[in-house]
Amino acid sequence: MTASTLVMFLARRFAIAIPLLLIISFGVFALVHIAPGDPVRSLLGTRAADPATIAVIRARYHLDDPLPVQYGKWLSQVIRGDLGVSIQGNRAVTRTIKDRLGVTVFLTLMSSALVLGPGILLGAVAAYRQGTRLDRVVVLLGVFGISSPAFVTGIFLLYLFGVLLRWFPIFGSGDGFFDRAWHLALPSLALAISVMAIVIKITRAAMIEELGQDYVTFARSRGLSPHRILFAYVLRNSLISLVTAAGIIIVGIVAGAIYVEVTFSLPGLGALTVDAIQKRDIPTIQGTVLLFSTFVVLVNLGVDVIYAMIDPRIRFGRVRP
Repeated sequence: MTASTLVMFLARRFAIAIPLLLIISFGVFALVHIAPGDPVRSLLGTRAADPATIAVIRARYHLDDPLPVQYGKWLSQVIRGDLGVSIQGNRAVTRTIKDRLGVTVFLTLMSSALVLGPGILLGAVAAYRQGTRLDRVVVLLGVFGISSPAFVTGIFLLYLFGVLLRWFPIFGSGDGFFDRAWHLALPSLALAISVMAIVIKITRAAMIEELGQDYVTFARSRGLSPHRILFAYVLRNSLISLVTAAGIIIVGIVAGAIYVEVTFSLPGLGALTVDAIQKRDIPTIQGTVLLFSTFVVLVNLGVDVIYAMIDPRIRFGRVRP
């Protein structure tokens, strides 16, 4: 892998990513506009307003312009780094996202640590003990996790550990690192359980396949310890399959964070997006969707680069025989 091939690969991917982001943003923009309801009425609530006031509000947010004109004005603002002003809070969308971003990032990182750590370990143990009672228990836990949506698991954990046992707080996001980690422990666990099942399944299947390879038999004949064979050789080669699915796993964590934030009433980007959709806050919806879409594109790009780095058979644009 040379610097020139990496640059060309990134250039091709960005050339595809930019039109994709434009299509996604325009699609969301159109869906919001054709949805029933009037954002002005949502803004006014039960308050009475004269036609002049309504006309001023619609002119301020360009709601009377044709859809392509509205999208063009919004896109020109985005290019300048301005996501517009929220209809509900009359506040810059960029500032609102910045205030909410910390909670979502902290929740996602905690969940990722829980997913990758115990998930890979349980998958490795299940593969090594294939066919035993321990293997069946791990597989059963994986089936339970993947069958239970994050918001259902969150409600159960919230009631058990928050209401009955009172081990963890039931609301708020905390201040400071340790206090926030304590407040987000249950949400992170609820989010991790469903995604962890995918990691367990992928790790177990990949390691079972690797354990049947000839190099494992050769390593055993040399007298290497089972733990060294398992973790130094088999697990390392099995991680290629996990990296391949890393994009789906990370996107699943971020998507699940939306439901978990609503379940636990956390002031994150997920709850902000849901609230904006309910109130038809078009600038906020567009800003959060653009952020999530950009994140997904960058994650998939990073996964492709890492995959090519860890597997010498893969090169940008071709596969070595």
